[in-house]
Amino acid sequence: MNSMKSIRIGTRNSALALWQAREVARHLQNNNYLTEIVPIVSSGDKNLSQPLYALGITGVFTRDLDVALLNDEIDIAVHSLKDVPTKLPEHLEIVSYLERDFPQDVLIRKESAKNKELHELKLATSSLRRRAFWLKNFPQAEFSDIRGNIQTRLQKLEEGDFDATILSLAGIKRMKMDIDYEMMPFMIPAPSQGVIAVAGHSEKTEINDIVREFTNHENTQLCVEMERNFLSTLEGGCTAPIGAFAEIFDDQIRFKGALCSLDGKNCIATDENFVYTQEENFGEKFARVILENGGKELMAEIKNQI
Repeated sequence: MNSMKSIRIGTRNSALALWQAREVARHLQNNNYLTEIVPIVSSGDKNLSQPLYALGITGVFTRDLDVALLNDEIDIAVHSLKDVPTKLPEHLEIVSYLERDFPQDVLIRKESAKNKELHELKLATSSLRRRAFWLKNFPQAEFSDIRGNIQTRLQKLEEGDFDATILSLAGIKRMKMDIDYEMMPFMIPAPSQGVIAVAGHSEKTEINDIVREFTNHENTQLCVEMERNFLSTLEGGCTAPIGAFAEIFDDQIRFKGALCSLDGKNCIATDENFVYTQEENFGEKFARVILENGGKELMAEIKNQI
C-alpha cells in the first residue's frame, strides 16, 4: 500500500451516489491507494466563515459536498456530472471524468400502458428538457411532476395517475434494475449525462494528480467538456431545455445539440461531424451558431416564462 493516508471520498448518501463513490474507490484501490467513503448528509447550515453565495456555490445537489471539500472534511467528491454547475466554486475543480457508460434517456411504462401509442402516454417528468423534447414530437402530451431517486420514481409510477416516466439509463444499469425500458432516439441527453465526475480542492495537487491518473478517461473528458461549454454558452446561468451529446468515431467527433422552447414548438438544433483540434472550442462555437439562429430570442423568452 502507498504510504499516503487514506483518500476520503465524499458522496451523497443515496444508493446510486454510493455506487458511484465505490466505483471511484475501486479504481484507486486497484492501484494500491487506501480509500474511505464519507457520506455527507444534506444540510444547508454547515459552518462556513464565508456565505455560500460569496464562494459561488450554487448547485442544489453539489452544495453540501462543495462545503465539505472547502472545510477539508473530504479529499474528493463524487458527482453525477450532469448535476454539477458549469461554473464551479472558488478553489474547487473537476479532477477527473470516469468513462461514460450509458448516456441515453429511456422510457419506462407501467403495465397498464404497455399497449398505448407514444402520443397517448401521460408522462411523469419534471425535467424541462425531457418535456420540451417530448412535446416537439407529441405536441398534445400531458405531464405530471415527479421527483426523487429512481426507486421513489418507480414507486410513484405504479401508484400515480400517469402512464410512463423517463429515466437516465445509466442509473438503471448501475443499480442493476430488472425493468423494461424503451430507447427514444429523438431525445438528446442532458449535457454530460451518464458520466461520473470527481471534484477536488485545487490546492490538493498531490491527491488530484493521483485521482486523475487512475480514474480519468480522456475521450470522455473531451466529449463532456464540449457538451458543458455548449451548455454554459447558451445558458448564461438560466435553466432551459438543452440537450447535447458528443461522440468519438475513429478520428471524427459527432456533436448533436439542441435548444427548445418550453412547449417544444421551436427547436434550434445542430448535428455536426468534424475532426477535433485543440485550438478550437467546439462546444462554444456550436452554441454561438444556435444563438445567432434565433437562440438569443428563444433564451430570452424561456427566461420570461420561467
